[in-house]
Amino acid sequence: MKEYIIPVFVPHLGCPNDCIFCNQKSISGQKQKMTKEEAKKTIENFLNNIKDKDSKKEIAFFGGSFTAIEESEQEELLQTANEYIQSGQVDSIRISTRPDYINKEILKRLKKYNVKTIELGVQSANDYILGRSNRGHTFKDVQKASKLIRWYGFNLGHQMMVGLPESNSIDEINTAKALIKLKPKMVRIYPVLVVKGTKLEKEYKEGIYEPLTLVQAIETCKQLVRMFSDKKIEIIRVGLQNTDEISNPKNKQSEVVAGPFHPAFRQLVESSMWYDAVVSKIKKLNVKVQEVEITVNPIDVNNVIGHKRENITKLKDTYEVDLIIKQDEKIKQGKSKIEITKIYTDFLDENEKEVKIKDKQKI
Repeated sequence: MKEYIIPVFVPHLGCPNDCIFCNQKSISGQKQKMTKEEAKKTIENFLNNIKDKDSKKEIAFFGGSFTAIEESEQEELLQTANEYIQSGQVDSIRISTRPDYINKEILKRLKKYNVKTIELGVQSANDYILGRSNRGHTFKDVQKASKLIRWYGFNLGHQMMVGLPESNSIDEINTAKALIKLKPKMVRIYPVLVVKGTKLEKEYKEGIYEPLTLVQAIETCKQLVRMFSDKKIEIIRVGLQNTDEISNPKNKQSEVVAGPFHPAFRQLVESSMWYDAVVSKIKKLNVKVQEVEITVNPIDVNNVIGHKRENITKLKDTYEVDLIIKQDEKIKQGKSKIEITKIYTDFLDENEKEVKIKDKQKI
């Protein structure tokens, strides 16, 4: 069954401090305060545009720190969202918040209004990096909040960042390891972008902070995606969503100053992982490969091909290998069958230079 998220942005409400990388109004595209009336208007608009009426629908309160806003405002927004659950128009509610604004009383309130999923902005498991980023909490707060959330029966989600000031790929791998131990059901991975109006922009312009390149961000995120996938943790986003504000820094309306932005960042990460898989299996053979046939689920075809056919081009330019892609719905998403269908055989005569060996060397 198809699932739809109805995003309701609560920009910068409740945050007790300004994180070095954060400008919620830019990130969410929401400039005005979210009221009960505005929330209803947003929800109704999404519901009217969802054609598949039998699909699952979830109202998600994003932006700021939901459980840190005034209790009366929380109640008003939650009650508004819960009315749609009571009427059967929506199935669940999701919120995003800070780990230091989770306690038993808050969780009881969220239960009352049928909140199903709580996502915590973790960002890093390293207390020094959290302090350097002006997060205002420690990783112990993350551990405590995560355990409470799971204890009360909510779905736990984590959000982490790649490329924070003074962080490196080892720190980010250690963060992933620490989060895996807390058993989230889902994660989001965000490479740091330098956004206008943030302290990070000032550090960037002063030469104190240098953002990751696109290649560096992809390489680190590949490792994190593998780690979470191996533990069957759902990866619901890699990279910030492309909007008018969060777009190529060259665009006039973009709020992004610098950093590893790409409108198809997740595809770049997943395509690179497919490329690595094909190359790794080719290298295991003690032959010069000329053609590879890979069969995948139709959902994976675009990622195997790569953004702008990058994987096909790179295999040809680097290894002189032709990549043939076939589809099979019986193959699970993320899995593949790879066959070496042609090899170069220099020891044969000219008429036998290319030998088809399908079904003889399978990987």
